[in-house]
Amino acid sequence: MTIRVLAAGDHFVTNGLLADALREAIGAGCDVAELTLPWPLEPFGRVAEVDEASGTEDELIEALRGVTICLTQMAPLTERILAAAPDLRLFCVGRGGPVNVNLDAASRHGVAVSYAPGRNATATAEHTLGMILAVLRRIPETHTDLAAGRWRGDYYRYDQVGPELAGSTVGLVGYGAIGSRVARMLAGFGADVLVHDPYVAPEALAGAAEQVSLDDLLRRSRIVSLHARATPATRGMIGAEQIAALPAGAVLVNCARGALVDYDAVCDALDSGKLFGAAFDVFPEEPIPAGARLLRTRGVVMTPHLAGASRQTAENAARIIAAEAGRYLRGEPLAHCANPGVQIRRPAG
Repeated sequence: MTIRVLAAGDHFVTNGLLADALREAIGAGCDVAELTLPWPLEPFGRVAEVDEASGTEDELIEALRGVTICLTQMAPLTERILAAAPDLRLFCVGRGGPVNVNLDAASRHGVAVSYAPGRNATATAEHTLGMILAVLRRIPETHTDLAAGRWRGDYYRYDQVGPELAGSTVGLVGYGAIGSRVARMLAGFGADVLVHDPYVAPEALAGAAEQVSLDDLLRRSRIVSLHARATPATRGMIGAEQIAALPAGAVLVNCARGALVDYDAVCDALDSGKLFGAAFDVFPEEPIPAGARLLRTRGVVMTPHLAGASRQTAENAARIIAAEAGRYLRGEPLAHCANPGVQIRRPAG
């Protein structure tokens, strides 16, 4: 029996990468169809009941006809799509979490959902370090002035320069695949690292960082970098009260999720001089609205949600989910199943 696979790639995790990874993982024997989704040329958004998806329910329903396995990064998987795809057994999402999937509905329909943890960990950690350095050394501001023909000596004033990373205390909120890499990189700069992560055992820090409460981390850190997931417990975790607890002249960096931060409180702190600077790769609304206060607040470094944008990230995503397809076809347990209690239906034959 020939298994039909849908590669629903986009312009980052491309169908070419998915096809190459499938050949490496399972060889021949699959009939691979392709669907190209518009992300990132068009922003992702909400599709029916799922978030951060690209494409429509109608095009997925059509593309999934007769398909047993789907490999994707951004395609939505909704109740309506599942009801119209009776042959689907495995839906592989090349992201750190399957936010574009209705997991409860997938389990009810007997569809296993897998994902790709850590696929962008190195890229995001490197980007985080770049953002920290960009703020501390005012790289975007000074570049903009030079490009406009302005050579400003006042950037060299003592009250305008930032601290070095060497000897600075950096607080990391979250110590997963990304946060732990950031900690190792910071050690190479000679920074002192504090960590707040209630899910990490102290021995996992292996002397690379000190585990502390969030209050202690905020009080002691010159630089705070967020690496937590957006959950009901973490939404808005950094607001006016937490910023007030930081030392004067601190720096806040967020390359995790926009929901973690009260951005108006950040702008207030930048305007007052409480914060030396801030750097954000993620925002509460993406793309950023034209009139957003962040766009006119001095001291903010911004990138458009591309901390994980490296070639290795795209290649890792394709490889990880193609390997899951291989495990499924060989009857092996999935390595990264998001709904492990699902009763997976096996194709006939």
